[in-house]
Amino acid sequence: MYIINGTTQKIEEMRNIKQILRLLSLLCLAIVIAAPDCEAKGKRLGRQRANKYDIYLMIGQSNMAGRGRLLAADTLKNIEGVWLLNDKDKPEPARNPLNKYSSIRKKYGMQQMSPGYGFATKVHSKTGRKILLVHNARGGTSISWWLPDSDHANPNYYSEAVRRTRKAMKYGTLRAILWHQGCADSGKALPQYMGRLKTLVENLRRDLKAKDVPFIAGELAYWRKSSVKFNKTIRTISEHIPNSDYVSAEGCGMLKNEKDPHFSREGEVLLGERYADKVLALVYGISTAK
Repeated sequence: MYIINGTTQKIEEMRNIKQILRLLSLLCLAIVIAAPDCEAKGKRLGRQRANKYDIYLMIGQSNMAGRGRLLAADTLKNIEGVWLLNDKDKPEPARNPLNKYSSIRKKYGMQQMSPGYGFATKVHSKTGRKILLVHNARGGTSISWWLPDSDHANPNYYSEAVRRTRKAMKYGTLRAILWHQGCADSGKALPQYMGRLKTLVENLRRDLKAKDVPFIAGELAYWRKSSVKFNKTIRTISEHIPNSDYVSAEGCGMLKNEKDPHFSREGEVLLGERYADKVLALVYGISTAK
């Protein structure tokens, strides 16, 4: 009886082993069949990620719109790795002037070299990422005109910035907001400036569903006396607005003379590269400090 039971037990064990082996065989077969599909899916996802743009909203007044002298060659060649949201709200290979598709700009001929060129060129060269600019600036504007409830202009500057950025976000992720404005508010309106700027940033982040998106502002021309107090104010931005910073305008040359608030071609490019340095640190964790 013991022998019979032992034999029966061995037979049962062999059956169990066969069942396990059969299950393992089926599992291996399933993996082999699924592997090409998984590989294809992985490649598709990889391509989708590669095709996504890093989006930057660039708003403010004339120096952001661009007043540095453009060369004819600047308008003829695409900027490597950089796209521009066009007037059909689609990305197209970027060419100067970069503020040409602004839905609130002044006449086309006033749109010249802007900080966007130096900024986007440097960010792409350091990261290899595809850069999509939403350039929507207008010269001569006060910060109060950029607030959501402003009735100064139709279309509303704030609403247009939000609308166009939302269109761009179909193609990628908003990485930062770049702001250069202040000449119109560097006098009597300066005491209210930081409060208004904080309101602007809070609304942009809320309406774009980008709670922690970095906000970077720029100093004004160093050769103008009216810039001194404004620049001192803008340097305190991080004390008032979370995840914000400023860029220096020191050394950014003048376009015409000391009465003109506009940067030269080289000054606009240098300012843009300084915006890039801040973005590289805040967004990509890349330090460019020497």
